[in-house]
Amino acid sequence: MIKSVYKTRQQDLLLAFLKETKGSHFTAEDVKKHFALSDNPLGTATIYRQLEKLVIDGTVIKYFIDEKSAACFEYVGEKHGETDESKHFHIKCEKCGVLIHLDCSELSHLQKHLKEHHGISLNPLRTVFYGICAECEKKN
Repeated sequence: MIKSVYKTRQQDLLLAFLKETKGSHFTAEDVKKHFALSDNPLGTATIYRQLEKLVIDGTVIKYFIDEKSAACFEYVGEKHGETDESKHFHIKCEKCGVLIHLDCSELSHLQKHLKEHHGISLNPLRTVFYGICAECEKKN
């Protein structure tokens, strides 16, 4: 038996918003704030439920930055699954908290080294480096 895909207006609104934010990180609270300001507010439970469905089908990636922060999401498109493009590292600024994509070929060398010499498989979706971003460095 083939399971039918049930589409709702809320799903369509959320997907339209996510497509606008492609390449950016957001929390469920960010989504809630966006829709609270619109003519189409979405409930918190609806937002979480829809985001989790999108995570399962690979349209959205869910990151856990640390124990104190809310889960962070990123819309990667309707690719349905992880690709090498979606496997990048992140760095979180210790001053302002911004989360930055870290697409650096040097990190793939580190990842390979850890695997070959230490037997550790580094998961880029769960690895976050900490430091100070350029904007915060300028302020100091």
